[in-house]
Amino acid sequence: MEEEVGQVVLLGLWGSSRCTRVALALKLKGIPYKYVEEDLTNKSELLLKSNPVHQKVPVLLHNGKAIAESLVILEYIEETWNHTSKLLPHDPYQRAKVRFWVNYFDQKIASASYTIFLSKGEEREKEIEKMSEIIRVFIEGVKRDLGDNFPYSKGKSLGLLDIVVGTQACNYKAAHEALKMEVIHSHMNSEFLSWVDALKEHPTMKETLPPHDKLVANLTEKFGPLN
Repeated sequence: MEEEVGQVVLLGLWGSSRCTRVALALKLKGIPYKYVEEDLTNKSELLLKSNPVHQKVPVLLHNGKAIAESLVILEYIEETWNHTSKLLPHDPYQRAKVRFWVNYFDQKIASASYTIFLSKGEEREKEIEKMSEIIRVFIEGVKRDLGDNFPYSKGKSLGLLDIVVGTQACNYKAAHEALKMEVIHSHMNSEFLSWVDALKEHPTMKETLPPHDKLVANLTEKFGPLN
């Protein structure tokens, strides 16, 4: 398949939060796009040509040009379609703070989540405790640095941090079901989960997240509950 010049195409994977965040940003901006589901066990020629370095999704194709890496794509979307639904604050200092916490989330929390799925037994429990502390630092920092922009509440527009956090963390109940245990402790991270639950109620977030049951089945098959 070859992309048409001028057409916006998203090469993605249905269960990938990084692909979901790009799809969500496009929808929030009102940008029509074509979605192409990739099979990473049999990568298409278009994907290999579009992202020859990492050969991963997501990839955004716009006017015949390819952009890879989800955070880079989100910045590209914000800069290219800057007339509506701003994802970043106007103030440069506030934009820098948002970018800092977006990177913290990806480098610390998203990474810790993956480690939890790969760990077993007591080690998994230790990793869950570690992530609870990482989330605590995250919430305290976001509250301090972003003030009125945190947390998201009904009626507000979604910003870059909401998009990044929501497209991964809104699936926490699926992770709990698949592993038969709390990956995010409700008693230790209640503020974080309140934020996430509010994000999940946003209509565009809700319609863009992968189906819950399908995600549970996928996570169970890959990682399964440990006896």
